[in-house]
Amino acid sequence: MADGHNVNHDYHILDPSPWPLIGGFAGLTTAIGAVAFMRHNTGQDFVIAGYNIANPWLLFLGFALVIYTMYAWWADTIKEAHQGDHTKVVSLHLRYGMLLFIASEVMFFVAWFWAFFEASLYADEAVQAARVAFTGGQWPPQGISVLDPWHLPLFNTVILLLSGTTVTWAHHALLENDRGTLKGMLAITVALGILFSAVQAYEYAHAPFQFSESIYGATFFMATGFHGFHVLVGTIFLIVCLIRAMIGHFKPEQHFGFEAAAWYWHFVDVVWLFLFCCIYVWASAGATIAH
Repeated sequence: MADGHNVNHDYHILDPSPWPLIGGFAGLTTAIGAVAFMRHNTGQDFVIAGYNIANPWLLFLGFALVIYTMYAWWADTIKEAHQGDHTKVVSLHLRYGMLLFIASEVMFFVAWFWAFFEASLYADEAVQAARVAFTGGQWPPQGISVLDPWHLPLFNTVILLLSGTTVTWAHHALLENDRGTLKGMLAITVALGILFSAVQAYEYAHAPFQFSESIYGATFFMATGFHGFHVLVGTIFLIVCLIRAMIGHFKPEQHFGFEAAAWYWHFVDVVWLFLFCCIYVWASAGATIAH
């Protein structure tokens, strides 16, 4: 029994963990809470087992459970890494997991791009006839003034490209064990992420069209809004990495947490470039620009 803890293989056998079960319950609570929240906002009832749960509190509870599960589960993962449980094989599989997650996110955004291009390009006469009430037979729809792509959207593009440069700089500093530059470049990346979100919030507040006004507004806000949410998540991810770097975590030979955050941030950069080129620039050609 004394030799039972000696590891003679490259794999890590996980201890029993409550987080998959709690995370599943948190996700279910969030989904039901979202329905209850929407019913509450529209003045409808949402009855389960004889109780009307049409209120916002279940959604908040679900969010709180999800955030706590993420914190606790990732804290366990960090602890395992510091204990030496993340061998080269385990680290490789963690990278595979992150790549698969990013691939799923790519398909998520493909759906919103598909909706945008289907609404603007699809040439089937029957579909166009059904849509004429929403578009007036043209794109952007009649009466819609679009945002100037060479104003705030271009500014935000520069911000994200700069942030991609600084996070890459931070990664190279980590590989060289230059911890001062690592923390400095991470702090600049976080500041740029916050600035991007602030500029986009300002843009939304002054947009010349509404979400429910047309199919253009719906597809625009869904695509750019979900990207903005991913920027917010990525910024939080990088803030956690900055805190860990200040504590003294991450080593040149083992820093998957930082790599995952950097990959995610570069993914956010690339998605924005597609959004900028397609939704802001291409879709504004020939349209009335709102200054």
